[in-house]
Amino acid sequence: MPRVIDQILESDFRNPLGLLSDCHRRIERFLEGLIVISEQAQENKLNDLQCQQFEVALRYFRDAAANHTLDEEESLFPRLRARQNPESQAAFALLDSLHADHTEEEIRHREVDDLGRAWLADECLSPDNTRILISLLKDLRTTYEKHIAVEDHELFPFAERTLDRAELEAIGQEMAARRGLVVSRSTSP
Repeated sequence: MPRVIDQILESDFRNPLGLLSDCHRRIERFLEGLIVISEQAQENKLNDLQCQQFEVALRYFRDAAANHTLDEEESLFPRLRARQNPESQAAFALLDSLHADHTEEEIRHREVDDLGRAWLADECLSPDNTRILISLLKDLRTTYEKHIAVEDHELFPFAERTLDRAELEAIGQEMAARRGLVVSRSTSP
């Protein structure tokens, strides 16, 4: 059954491309939250609500967003790379660019996580580290804006046209398994 988060009906594992796109909305919201909190608090101690929201967002990027990247890198991208037609060949450069983004995002997220955890543990952050944190977060936002637009408007529609129902179902199964879930297979043709 689809879930409702923030009054938005979300896709489920039977629609893995929709679920990946839904995850993009969460990435945007959590990243914006980290930026707003960092700019509001600067190097000062976070209040209880900021602390809770900051911790949840950091955990999201450590766990859920990491699974999202694996969903693409290990389930979606290899299936698209296996295609051997003119349209697929053009998509290979796109996949290479997205893979490079994932590598850069992972490095920045580790730095953000280290700074964020230090802020939470020490209850303050030096002015220099605050500037570094905000800069990293804004760099991530810029990267994600482009990355997400390419995936939502080019890659996912291409995958929808290119992959058959069984391949999409297998992607959904793999995504669920990454999260320790089991999804029943479709019985429709």
